[in-house]
Amino acid sequence: MERNSLSKQIIVYATLAVLLIFALFPLYWMINTSFKSQSEIYNMTPTFWPHHFGWSAYVKLMEKEFLVNIKNSLIVSLVVSFASIIVSMLAAYAIAKLKFRGRSMMSKGILYAYLMPRAVLFIPLYMLVSSIGWNDSIYGLMLIYPTITVPYATWMLISYFKSIPVEIEEAAMIDGCTRLRTMLNIIFPLSAPGIAATFIFAFTLCWSEYLYALVVVTKSVDKTITLGLSDMIVGDVFAWGPLMGGSIIASIPVIIMYLFTSKYMVSGMTIGGVK
Repeated sequence: MERNSLSKQIIVYATLAVLLIFALFPLYWMINTSFKSQSEIYNMTPTFWPHHFGWSAYVKLMEKEFLVNIKNSLIVSLVVSFASIIVSMLAAYAIAKLKFRGRSMMSKGILYAYLMPRAVLFIPLYMLVSSIGWNDSIYGLMLIYPTITVPYATWMLISYFKSIPVEIEEAAMIDGCTRLRTMLNIIFPLSAPGIAATFIFAFTLCWSEYLYALVVVTKSVDKTITLGLSDMIVGDVFAWGPLMGGSIIASIPVIIMYLFTSKYMVSGMTIGGVK
């Protein structure tokens, strides 16, 4: 029995190791390519380690407005994510915990709004930001991006709020809490893991969005990180070194965001809450 158990563990760990290598290899190849020279990148025989380790790709990035693009994406993503989470928390609580006519239809409408193709919406949204003079500006993106993040965040939080036992709210109200105080002091703190996870995904949606940014912004000083990366492709010429280096740098804020909020993403926070 022990031998069979050991064999199963070896098979499981070996399979996981293979899958991990398969998943991480594209990231390794990006890092590998970013430190190669242009001639080595286009060599017919691929090399798994740079023959001449160099920083030329990152130097070229710094010569462009790449840091400005990162700053623009950070501002837009953080502002939109925070605003979307606040609106979505209130909307999701109302739909999940309050009883009113049309609640089911409103919940489905939120889902349908998220599923609406962006290619259908970018023309009327561009007309909207143009009419108020926010086209070619990150303020236009701040106005447009909630159409993506709010429906998604609301739909995610509805399911999470429904999982919180109603007995906790009833106990708080018996002790004298109002509906508003119960929501702020009981439901939202207990929902911290779901809120943190939803915030991360909302941030990622804004950070990686390309279509709306391409339509709204044309000035280089207001471009986001996705537009900054796409500008490195001119016709059929790909600056693979700077492109890979820029992609690596662009992934760092998202990784930091995941690490920063990981401590809140703990399941089972409400276990034993009723007792």
